[in-house]
Amino acid sequence: MRSVFYLVFMMSFFISGCNSNISRTIKFEHDVSEGQKPWTSEEFEIGEKDFTFGIISDLTGGERKGIFNVAVQQMNRLEPTFVLSVGDLINGGTEDVDQLNAEWDSFDTRASLFDMPFFYLGGNHDLTNPKMREIWKQRIGPRYYHFVYDNVLFLMMDSEDFEEKRMLEVYVARAKALQIINGEVEGEYADTEYYHMLERKTGAMSKEQFKYFNNVLDKYSNVRWTFVIMHKPLWNREDDKGLEKLEEILKQRPYTVINGHFHSFYHTIRNDRDYIMLGTTGGFQEEADLAAFDHITMVRMSKDKPVITHLRMDGILDETGRIPLQGDTLSFQASRN
Repeated sequence: MRSVFYLVFMMSFFISGCNSNISRTIKFEHDVSEGQKPWTSEEFEIGEKDFTFGIISDLTGGERKGIFNVAVQQMNRLEPTFVLSVGDLINGGTEDVDQLNAEWDSFDTRASLFDMPFFYLGGNHDLTNPKMREIWKQRIGPRYYHFVYDNVLFLMMDSEDFEEKRMLEVYVARAKALQIINGEVEGEYADTEYYHMLERKTGAMSKEQFKYFNNVLDKYSNVRWTFVIMHKPLWNREDDKGLEKLEEILKQRPYTVINGHFHSFYHTIRNDRDYIMLGTTGGFQEEADLAAFDHITMVRMSKDKPVITHLRMDGILDETGRIPLQGDTLSFQASRN
């Protein structure tokens, strides 16, 4: 008898969803006539308008083989409407065009395996120097942009938005610091010029980018939510190259800020809003950092506010109880090596 009632329920759901002229009110039927009912509610959300999008975090700074491929398969199982990135998609840090194109070819091939749209965003590894900016423009398009989906606004920001002269200064200082990190020359990383540069920690936003997003916010003043996505935390920079001027405009609306870069998860409340630094999705991790873990993020746009869920990748299993793409004995932790 249960199967009959279930069939009636599912047929009613299918018919109501296919014909907009038919009432979307579902008649729920069952055969439990006495005592407690084995369910919590009979109020079904029919024709819900929610959508869910996914976010991946940093891959590089020492990408650990296989992690991103697993994330793609896990996203495909969870089926968000689309997926965003917060930058650091290739190793970069060079002016060798052939190497850069090879790295982008590799990433693009892997990203093409998403079953849903994927939105690019650049980080310091992707936009290290003017040559890399040029390749980004040729292959991907604008370094900062926006889009609206279902009356939700997404500001995709470039936190590497330096003047070219300053970009080259940062690039040269970074290259010298990497020589110390890689053991090519003697010295302490903490003593390098790059280590003390504000741009290393917070990035920068140009006046042109501010004007662009100022106009966007003015145009879309009545959206139900705004997401501000960036690689480095521009909101930690206190001068006119930081986020503060844009925050003054944003405070009139509900919004959420999400960034990557530090490879360590962190959440804070600022301006009565959620500000979230993501962990990694295959990038380098400090072993002693308990907040350094691989995860993907799912954001469901509910009626009132977004429901943000961070899913550790080592806990998302397929129908066999294994992590997708991993072998019988290969653990997720082992794939970090």
